[in-house]
Amino acid sequence: MKIIPTNLPDVLLLEPKCYKDDRGFFLVSYQTDFFQKELNLNISFVQDNHSRSCKNVLRGLHFQTQHPQGKLVRVVSGEVYDVAVDIRENSRTFGQWFGTYLSAKNQRMLWVPPGFAHGFLVTSEYADFLYKVTDIYSPKHEQTIHWSDPEIGIEWPLNNEELIISEKDSQGMNLSDL
Repeated sequence: MKIIPTNLPDVLLLEPKCYKDDRGFFLVSYQTDFFQKELNLNISFVQDNHSRSCKNVLRGLHFQTQHPQGKLVRVVSGEVYDVAVDIRENSRTFGQWFGTYLSAKNQRMLWVPPGFAHGFLVTSEYADFLYKVTDIYSPKHEQTIHWSDPEIGIEWPLNNEELIISEKDSQGMNLSDL
């Protein structure tokens, strides 16, 4: 697996080796030994999630105040613009963000450690988004940072199309309110 560093040292873009032939392809999306030995991450995943969203759906930026989740995210159909924001108060990269396209075509994955807010925008007609998480989902501890918080300044790839955002996400707070 190829490791692609990002501007946030703990956020990693991963590109699995893909074996293709006339029948299709095969790739390994997760292997414990690789995460432990190559990435020095001793993590356990407790749940796998699958969401499907249509074009222009923006989800996030989500995080949990208790039971913070590390996420290994990937797209198996379609394309999204995926974003991680460092919300660790004592981090030298606090408030900084990283964004990248994840798609079925590029087969890349993003490791988003605990202590980061996460969100994505669907840029294809629809996208199937898979993610492994390191802790349970705890609705009462989930919080949302507003996707357009000017303090963070995420450069979403918007084409003057109307976004589809849940009421909860549209009422997210600014980073300065944390």
